[in-house]
Amino acid sequence: MAGAAAPVTARQAAPAVVPRPQPSAAHDILCVNAPGMAASGPDGQLRGQSLHGFFRHGVRTLARMELRLGGMEPVPLQGTLTSAAAARFLGSVRVPGDLDPDPALTVERLRHADGAETVTVRNTGARPARIPLEIALGTDLGQLTDIAAGRRSADLPGQVQSSGLRWAGQGRAATVSARPSPHAVLAGAGVLRWDLEVQPGARWSVDLQVELETPSTGRPPTGRGPGVPLPWSEPEVRADDRRAARLVGRALDTLGGLLLADADRPTDLYTASGAPWRFGLTAADALWAARMTLPLGTRLAAGTLRATARRQHLAPQQSAGAARTAEGSAGADGASSPPPVGPPQVGSPAGAGGSSGLSGGASAAQPGSAQGAGSSSAPGAESGTAAQAMDGVIPGPLRHGGPELPASCTATEATLLFVTVLAEAWRWGLPRAEVAELLPAAERALGALRAAVAEEPDGPVGFVTDLGRSAEERAARPGPARCEVQAQAHRAALQGADLLEAFDRPGAAEWRAWAAELRERFRAQFWIDDLSGGRPAAALLASDRPVPALASTLVHLFDVGLAAEGELHEGLLDREQTRLLAQRLVAPELDCGWGLRALSAKSPRFNPLGHRSGVVRVQETALAVSGLVDAGFEREAEILLEGLLEASAHFDYRLPEMYAGEQKVTDCPPVPHPAACRPAAMSAAAAVHLVLSLAGVRPDVPSGRVATRPASTAPLGALELTGLRVAGEPFSVRVSRIGVAVVEEAPSFLQLAAS
Repeated sequence: MAGAAAPVTARQAAPAVVPRPQPSAAHDILCVNAPGMAASGPDGQLRGQSLHGFFRHGVRTLARMELRLGGMEPVPLQGTLTSAAAARFLGSVRVPGDLDPDPALTVERLRHADGAETVTVRNTGARPARIPLEIALGTDLGQLTDIAAGRRSADLPGQVQSSGLRWAGQGRAATVSARPSPHAVLAGAGVLRWDLEVQPGARWSVDLQVELETPSTGRPPTGRGPGVPLPWSEPEVRADDRRAARLVGRALDTLGGLLLADADRPTDLYTASGAPWRFGLTAADALWAARMTLPLGTRLAAGTLRATARRQHLAPQQSAGAARTAEGSAGADGASSPPPVGPPQVGSPAGAGGSSGLSGGASAAQPGSAQGAGSSSAPGAESGTAAQAMDGVIPGPLRHGGPELPASCTATEATLLFVTVLAEAWRWGLPRAEVAELLPAAERALGALRAAVAEEPDGPVGFVTDLGRSAEERAARPGPARCEVQAQAHRAALQGADLLEAFDRPGAAEWRAWAAELRERFRAQFWIDDLSGGRPAAALLASDRPVPALASTLVHLFDVGLAAEGELHEGLLDREQTRLLAQRLVAPELDCGWGLRALSAKSPRFNPLGHRSGVVRVQETALAVSGLVDAGFEREAEILLEGLLEASAHFDYRLPEMYAGEQKVTDCPPVPHPAACRPAAMSAAAAVHLVLSLAGVRPDVPSGRVATRPASTAPLGALELTGLRVAGEPFSVRVSRIGVAVVEEAPSFLQLAAS
């Protein structure tokens, strides 16, 4: 037949593509000290499988490190983290020919994420032990991204160096050096060998160091350098519920292991998103971590804000050169003064200016202040129409939207959160000059918010969709207006207005009016009435069609943001709607007993291991607890708090990013998620926030006041927090078992408001 395809024979048939599963690190011992990482099973052996190995800057510097004494692997006895960055492995070996039933030799391995490992052999027997120690080494120098995709290259051939081995390939090289030097090096097999003679009661040790030879080109982010202090205070937590202190201590240890800095700005620290899969800067995650640790100081927030501002997208005219930057007038605090940034006008095209002087928007803001320098080649600079659409947006990766909604971009969350973190850091005491330096970036973020409000008749009119999409894109493919985005936009508008007003910049009144209009529209169009009284929609689609899914993202409606004099901003829900949502959060369809499921268990699309369709996300449950306390629903908050605290004990108080939303069963621990980051910046910071927020410390340093609004039910019993920071000064508070707060220590210039 003319035009017919030739039949495919068996010989011609292409082999079926077998999907490569992502390796699971759920049961690995993972040491992290950014930008270094090490992973192995509980026995401590690196076998080159899955994620095993030492990593540096996303490269696997060593894949195999298998230890044998007398040709035998030690019997594993214990493998555990001693800190976020270090682990200890203990094993035993019976000496050949020894008739004693007890093992004579123990092998201890002390490992650090930076690539160091110390192996110590102890002889507790009655006779000298003469036995060879062999360590087999190998690596593929693979990229973490390839390993995450299930790809594994063959080991590279090793070359002998003075005290160990070296491998080179794929434009990279790595070395392992040993001290003392091995007695023999078998390069072909990749084996270092020592002939040991360990006397009774004695020990013998060897130090191994794995290093990546960094290429001369490129400057990847570094870790916290020597001499650079932690960007937070180290609090002391005392509570009747002892789980609280352990949870905060290990969470801060975890965050310390995730700290990164740009190579040229070593004092501006921020947190990597998590290990092993997102071991770099994700702006939204870093900003959440900075915000949730504000009670411990503003240094992490300042470094994170500056790092993300340097990556903010700039329109072409903003990066055209220093001459244009010099044209901006300087305000009282030294910040360049762009034209006013105001909300969109109802009935006008998005981004168009009205008669109220809102026409210039963020696109005319000068880039020098946000970049930290007047460079025209700032990161994030774009050109053309796409750059105009992305003007003011802080970039971020796509995030799975679950079964009900399309994928969303974390750039939306990061851009809106930037305004919130700057405003709340200012309330907590970030110096005015530093706030002023970052204010132009916040104004550009508000400009991006203004441009993302749907004004076309085919979209959800008046609501915020994905930031960075042009009006043409939104008209061609209208996106959903997500519930959590409306909450984040509403909070950013109000807190942005606070900043604009305090720094004598125009637009504050217009943003407050826009937020009020958004509240009115949200309460009318997002609320779904049902037999239980009603609930918010998860999103609003084009033509104002609600998505009725009951999801954990609704907790963002409780996160209304810090306002003046220790008060909170008004939320999108009225009081009755807030009460109904509080009751829905603790119902069994969302609360699995370990925390909030991402999607109701009654949904036909519920999957307890689904990223957005059933897992428990630690950050969202922690936000629910603090938000419910702030809204006065403390019984509901206590239910969720207990579930999260009990889950943390099963994870050794190092909460992962997420875990399965399986219903809690007596004597059964929560089920780990195979793809979860552990450690993860957001879950560690959320653990800190979970405990510290119960004291209800709400400062307003610019007005010289601090209020305490603790949980009146005292869910942790008596709680004492020392070593907090307000305006950089020590702050301590004690909450009694009846929920009464007493400030024990505070800066002398702050007036204490009654609790």
